[in-house]
Amino acid sequence: MIVGILAALMARSRRRGTRFLRVLNLLPFLPLAGRAPTYARLLWALATDPRVPPSRKALLGIAGAYVVSPIDLVPEFIPIVGAIDDVAVMVLAIDVFLDGLPKELVNEKLADLGMSPNELEKDLARVRRVFPKPLRQMMLRVPDALDATAEFISDTGIDQRLRDALMRFRPTQEYKA
Repeated sequence: MIVGILAALMARSRRRGTRFLRVLNLLPFLPLAGRAPTYARLLWALATDPRVPPSRKALLGIAGAYVVSPIDLVPEFIPIVGAIDDVAVMVLAIDVFLDGLPKELVNEKLADLGMSPNELEKDLARVRRVFPKPLRQMMLRVPDALDATAEFISDTGIDQRLRDALMRFRPTQEYKA
């Protein structure tokens, strides 16, 4: 039934098999949909854990900002396909986020949620088959790039200058109406 709904919403194509192939590309994400609330709790538990590096947390933040941003690689008004880029960015970001964390930490959080590490690995393997390896390799570099950028900002003193500038705009006293 879900495949039928997705097929009906797909952009029209003159070639009969093209629409079916597009729907098949979405199938790996369907099993994840049922576990989305559990994965959301897992991500929240990990993102709020102080043992998770800030660059990994920033990766999720950047992906989330892309999803809510009005600027997209594929315009939203294109049925189904317009939302796939948002899904792809989030799924890749979550994969890279989890890939860079110690297995013990992830397994600890999974156990708290009553979820099996094997189930997570199967879902990640299913998702990884959908994305080309070079794309995933590129995404794996993002946390290191974020770390390098943070180090550059700290080394040049930009962070302190920004804090000082923000403090100048902070009200010194409360205004009463």
